[in-house]
Amino acid sequence: MTSADASARGFEAAEFGRRLGRAQTVMKQHKFDALLCTTPANIRYFTGFDTQFWESPTRPWFVIVPLAGDPVAIIPEVGASVMARTWVKDIRTWPAPRPADDGTTLLAAALSGVSRRFGRIGPELGREMSLRMPVTQFLELRSLVRSELADGSPCLWEIRMVKTEAEIERIRRICRIAGDAYEALPGRIHIGDTERDACRRLRADLVERGADAMPYVAGVSGPGGVPQIISAPNDRRLEDGDLLFIDTGSTCDGYFCDFDRNYAVGEISSAVKRAQQVVWDATEAGIKAARPGAIAEDLWRSMAGVLSAGGSRGNNVGRLGHGLGLQLTEPPSNMPGDRTVLQAGMVLTIEPGMEYAPGKMIVHEEDVVITSDGCELLTRRAPRELWTIR
Repeated sequence: MTSADASARGFEAAEFGRRLGRAQTVMKQHKFDALLCTTPANIRYFTGFDTQFWESPTRPWFVIVPLAGDPVAIIPEVGASVMARTWVKDIRTWPAPRPADDGTTLLAAALSGVSRRFGRIGPELGREMSLRMPVTQFLELRSLVRSELADGSPCLWEIRMVKTEAEIERIRRICRIAGDAYEALPGRIHIGDTERDACRRLRADLVERGADAMPYVAGVSGPGGVPQIISAPNDRRLEDGDLLFIDTGSTCDGYFCDFDRNYAVGEISSAVKRAQQVVWDATEAGIKAARPGAIAEDLWRSMAGVLSAGGSRGNNVGRLGHGLGLQLTEPPSNMPGDRTVLQAGMVLTIEPGMEYAPGKMIVHEEDVVITSDGCELLTRRAPRELWTIR
């Protein structure tokens, strides 16, 4: 990691001001007086609060994003000094854990003090979000607050789907780091090494190159192809004729890359080579279709046509890419029926996959950001011919 990379960690307060301004515009359209955030991604989005203490499920955490004014953090005392390092000034705490009243009274008072214009407050209740507090506590909170607690997830996703330039730069950086590590991997592993060896060496290289974390590393190999793409690596040894698939969601300042690479182990079959070229061409079609004004379904259609013509027997993933940001997968989905209109600033994965023989599949994935007249490739494009491990 260079000194320039190190000094660029974190965001300036002005960045959060821009996010808040956009959020309040969107909240007005959705008729919310406030949003109630309880999960790591949304709390980090609005505050910059960064901690690994999220691994403990003991204490609930709350951030209120009002229609007017700055966010209010209502958090356990243990996090007060860390939250104080962010741009948030209004920090209210209680001595958690306190099961009898784990911040409920404090939170209810703060929500009741929010200026009422629409009489609606939006917690994270919908798709691809979760309520990180006990359901029993939420039901009690609902009885204490005058406003309606309505699903704020569509509003939150509309806010977060369009990234700021600072967010895009973090994704661009982690894509570069991961791309360099992927390209170097054939020189770090050999036939006879295990899947676990390959992924361990990739992780080590990612750290050395400046990745903050590697929350997701999937690795699988098989003779003439792989049957699935989501498992953790195991102790299977790489053999001549195998295909090795590795997928990583690594982060920089909390922002993910999400793309995979496939490797030929020794000499692979003509069927694998043919499937590789089909999914590479489908990826190319998806990249060309990714432009403002298109809908997510258009991207699926462009890739599905190439895959079908190439002899695809289908795939078990259910979509051909998705949104990307503070979470490994975000809306929209590149799939039939998703009519999300693409806008400049949206970051997407282009992820065609196909089963080309019974129990044999191959998936490609690249990351792009929608621009004013098309898209920018954030990853360095995989070669049409597979890298080889010897």
